[in-house]
Amino acid sequence: MPQSSTMNFLHILSTVLFIVSFHPFTRAKPNTYIIHMDPSAMPKAFSSHHSWYFSMLSSISDTSEAASASSTVTSKHLYTYTHSINGFSATLTLSKLESLKKSFGYLSFTRDRPLTVHTTHTSQFLGLNSVSGAWTAPNYGEDVIIGIVDSGIWPESESYSDEGMAQVPTRWKGKCESGTNFSSSFCNKKLIGARFYNKGLLSSHPKLTIPMNSPRDINGHGTHTSSIAAGNSAKGASYFGYASGTANGMAPRAHIAMYKVVWRYGTYTSDVLAAIDQAIQDGVDILSLSLGLSVDNNVLDDDPIAVATFAAMEKGIFIAASAGNDGPLYWSLVNGAPWMLTVAAGSIDREFDGILTLGNGVQITFESLYPGNFSRNQMPLVVMDECASVEELRQVRNNIIVCKDHLSINDQVENAESAMVSAAVFISNYSYLSELYTRSSFPAAFIGLDDGQTVIDYIKQNSDPRGRFQFRKTRIGTKPAPKVDAYSSRGPFLSCPNVLKPDILAPGSLVLASWSPVSEVTKVGSHPSFSKFNILSGTSMAAPHAAGVAALVKRAHPDWSPAAIRSAIMTTANPFDNNLSPIKDVSNFNQPASPLDIGAGHINPIKALDPGLVYDAKPQDYMKLLCAMNYTSKKIRMFTKLSHDCMNRSLDLNYPAFIAFFNDDGLSTSADKFEQEFQRTVTNVGKGGMAYTAKVTGMDGIKVMVEPPKLVFKQKYEKQSYKLRLEGPKLLKKDVMFGALSWRDDAGKYMVTSPIMATTITSQ
Repeated sequence: MPQSSTMNFLHILSTVLFIVSFHPFTRAKPNTYIIHMDPSAMPKAFSSHHSWYFSMLSSISDTSEAASASSTVTSKHLYTYTHSINGFSATLTLSKLESLKKSFGYLSFTRDRPLTVHTTHTSQFLGLNSVSGAWTAPNYGEDVIIGIVDSGIWPESESYSDEGMAQVPTRWKGKCESGTNFSSSFCNKKLIGARFYNKGLLSSHPKLTIPMNSPRDINGHGTHTSSIAAGNSAKGASYFGYASGTANGMAPRAHIAMYKVVWRYGTYTSDVLAAIDQAIQDGVDILSLSLGLSVDNNVLDDDPIAVATFAAMEKGIFIAASAGNDGPLYWSLVNGAPWMLTVAAGSIDREFDGILTLGNGVQITFESLYPGNFSRNQMPLVVMDECASVEELRQVRNNIIVCKDHLSINDQVENAESAMVSAAVFISNYSYLSELYTRSSFPAAFIGLDDGQTVIDYIKQNSDPRGRFQFRKTRIGTKPAPKVDAYSSRGPFLSCPNVLKPDILAPGSLVLASWSPVSEVTKVGSHPSFSKFNILSGTSMAAPHAAGVAALVKRAHPDWSPAAIRSAIMTTANPFDNNLSPIKDVSNFNQPASPLDIGAGHINPIKALDPGLVYDAKPQDYMKLLCAMNYTSKKIRMFTKLSHDCMNRSLDLNYPAFIAFFNDDGLSTSADKFEQEFQRTVTNVGKGGMAYTAKVTGMDGIKVMVEPPKLVFKQKYEKQSYKLRLEGPKLLKKDVMFGALSWRDDAGKYMVTSPIMATTITSQ
């Protein structure tokens, strides 16, 4: 969900506590580690890698002083990983870890770490309907299996009805596990798999008792994300009257498999890795991940999720992952591995409003998700300036109080709640207000300075100023939309900056989807409120939109690689909003967003089904990239599970985007030049006899050249290569500059577009 000052503080506090927990004074305490092993080193005496790992754990000794003082320090095996990585996770003392490192076949270790969760009308906004476009036979994502790694699922939701669903694919190897308040009979032709993982969590919190030890979702997040990706039609959906209508997932005929790893008490890497390992074995086609490590810990070879998804990609599984909610600063993006589709979050053309009507008839519209009933009768308006005194607010609690923000809006809201005021108007100089405020527990309007001055002037000019509120207003077709929201994390990706990230922008703000009815969604006064649907914001919501669209493309082209599907989604994206202007950045005074904010643009499902050309990539291409990043053969083996000699290496991945760093060494002058050349290969997935011409949207002061400027394809699946060259001064006019390369076919049917990024920003 979008960040607030409170959430930032909690994030910093949790980071500090995490660092403290691994202070040297605690080294004698066992911790959980993920151990990467070389499978080819397994002695012939063992029948399986599982038995080899168990034997290894039982044979290592602990020579630490803490172990000598207590014989109760033992190793504990958690998971054996076979498909995502080769290795296992175990609880070990530091001394035992050191002994394990000497074992034959050991490659490396990663400490188990907590992860962060990155948390309708969107289908219509993306142009999906049953009359035309992507929702036409034989599509709807039928026969495609989407694996969701999240907080579980509420199977009784109408979104998981199997009405109209095809039979479960015969290739499916998964199952539905029973557990607390969850039976395998809850699964059907829509929900075909449900598993849960918490050994890593329990290892870190051994005294913890989990009340809902099953795939059932009492959090709501997993129900929300999975219904976004592939929920069946749910009629009569709304959030207390807001966003009323029928809620549809992006691929309503796709099958869902849920892997529960997110718990109320935390989310751990070892559990997520086990879920991905099982999803690969079960046979999912798409993986949707709305969680990730912190920015500081997001290093490819030290990120088990990046390693595990490499294995998934090798098996042909497409991965959509959330970019994170740490925007709007550059370098804040996570889940930026080049074999993933990294998804940023934007708004849609729908707003939820309340209306304040003054006694003189003037109406002021404000964003609101207040769910309660409220009298439409007029009430006195009283200005209380900074609303700093709870006692003073109590004395006028039966009026509509008016508070003027002096950088203390959090305190003002808390004071108003404590005073139990009937209603309030908060005047703020914030250019945008977070969902934290629009979802207030009492009738409240959060308005800007201009509207606020209108209210104050009215009060001053009238002896008996009055006003009244109306809520539960939904407006559709608002412009401009989409915009990229402030919370959405920005690129470049710190661990792999040579591949432009994020890849795509998808709906992420104020998205309606199914919810766990036992998970509180808001409060009305002091009373908790519950709903079968909820409205949330975050890149958590954006990633499953992209996963669902990928399912539509996968259904239309089952033989396409994950890279080809990603290319189709990126090169057909729309860089313009519904005003036909460049997509705006909310956090930058609504200036045009750059590819570091939105990637290639806003996702377009209909065009993605027929992109004309695709930029494909094989596992070997990613290996060349890892080699060029100076990864050792030992570290590359963690990804590939095979030895690799790095004879071929290249930072220039065959990717449908370009980024060049015009790095100034501090001694450059305006006369110093910078040059960079990229080579790309495109595959014709349209019909034969097609010719494409390059069209460049340039950047001020930078020369962009394409050679050859025309590509001719005689037949389908033919490949052609070209070079793109950038030339310009080392001292750019701006830190961030961007343009685009579009390949247009002579018939005018296709426009295959890639963003071009030139920047001087550094991670320092």
